[in-house]
Amino acid sequence: MTTSPRCLVTGATGYIGGRLVPVLLDAGYRVRVMARHPERLRDHPWIGQVEVVRADAADAATLVPALADVDVAYYLIHSLGTGAFEEADRGTATAFAPAARSAGVRRLIYLGGLSPKESPTERLSAHLRSRHEVGEILLASGVPTAVLRAAMIIGSGSASFEMLRYLTERLPAMITPRWLKTRIQPIAIRDVLRYLAGCAGLPADVSRSFDIGGPDILTYQDMMQRYARVAGLPRRLIVPVPVLTPKLSSHWVGLVTPVPSSIARPLVESLRNEVVCGNKDIAAYLPDPPEGLLGFERAVELALARIQEADVVTRWSSASVPGAPSDPLPTDPDWAGGSLYVDRRTRAVNAAPASLWRVIEGIGGEHGWYSFPLAWRVRGIADRLVGGVGLRRGRRDAQRVYVGETIDFWRVEERQEGTLLRLRAEMRVPGLAWLELGVEESPGTTYVQRALFHPRGLLGHLYWWSVAPFHGVVFGGMARNIVRAAERDAAAQSGQPVPARPRRSRSRA
Repeated sequence: MTTSPRCLVTGATGYIGGRLVPVLLDAGYRVRVMARHPERLRDHPWIGQVEVVRADAADAATLVPALADVDVAYYLIHSLGTGAFEEADRGTATAFAPAARSAGVRRLIYLGGLSPKESPTERLSAHLRSRHEVGEILLASGVPTAVLRAAMIIGSGSASFEMLRYLTERLPAMITPRWLKTRIQPIAIRDVLRYLAGCAGLPADVSRSFDIGGPDILTYQDMMQRYARVAGLPRRLIVPVPVLTPKLSSHWVGLVTPVPSSIARPLVESLRNEVVCGNKDIAAYLPDPPEGLLGFERAVELALARIQEADVVTRWSSASVPGAPSDPLPTDPDWAGGSLYVDRRTRAVNAAPASLWRVIEGIGGEHGWYSFPLAWRVRGIADRLVGGVGLRRGRRDAQRVYVGETIDFWRVEERQEGTLLRLRAEMRVPGLAWLELGVEESPGTTYVQRALFHPRGLLGHLYWWSVAPFHGVVFGGMARNIVRAAERDAAAQSGQPVPARPRRSRSRA
């Protein structure tokens, strides 16, 4: 009996990697996923069907067990959104390539960026330059390598699609930079995944780059107008002007869309380069499906349907996880990290634990934060103005969350089914902040809420005490309203009237 090839997927916590894993499983491959923080994969529906290994692509020693007995390795790692992403991406590729060769890997597959034919008159953006460099490093590894070069990927949850979506939906009229006239050959996420999976079966003597793109070549302005048509919006009034530089444009994109300026800037800078397929011969190895490649408008229709049905599998924001392994956790005994401010509130709940948990797990996004909405909006706007992520990231799913994914300007750090949801703040604060929402069942149902803050320096202490007077309104209101929502949920489930309010909350800082 022939054993199916083993594929290693790096970047499995990211947008592409998280979607590729089930495609490879469906194709019959054995799959191993590599992650620096494997615990952030535990809630994915495919986790029980794969082998998980902890490793860091920049640490050659950890790559030895990760690459052992691997036939095909998918390199889906990038550092976009960090200050020195070119250097970081060069370093990880330089470590990964020789490790793959030493391990006897038979094929490397990399998803890079589509770039124009280099010429003295056209300077590549840092983003495209880095993607091109990583591809060259992998091609020089001595392992047969397939580098797929794609332009804008159209799919629910991708950073590029979210930029397009929010710019079009939020701005019926806009003054725009010249890059809206740049030609782009977008590709649907479905076709990207088909190409990635298909490359695992390429002949051993194929080691080269392939340009991949959909059937349409459009300007960014064309895409905005077509998006508006598919979404049922009026035609947008777009007036390009020459004065908006990529830096200014990235701040504008950062304010209007969920994509922060740290990620928007390299993406916007790339839009000055025309990205159209220079070769189309991948079809000689991986023929188009009978129905053909998905066109732009059909790809948008599918992406919007996923969003409307709350069926977004992965999102761009899940890939970027700040913080170092050495950062303390609020569960550390005696809190070894130093000062820890705590605002703790409990309330009795006249409802079953399941009703309270449904409200807790559904927090954020369209459901909001159950207290003083204006204060949350102002905090989100202030965060965007200083380069933070703000509230616009929303949620991937309205009811269920995974460890590692984002909710507005929080990231899910811990989820214990039915009992605890811990969120770690990703807004700009002078320290580390968490919000814990929990369920206790002894003797009845009790809601437990903790806001925790570890200050950094004097500014951190001043920050905590400056906002402490508002905790009663924000955190106290949150506790009351979450409990009421849980009781309404329980009443709706049973068909009974909403019960009376429970006793007042108890808090301490």
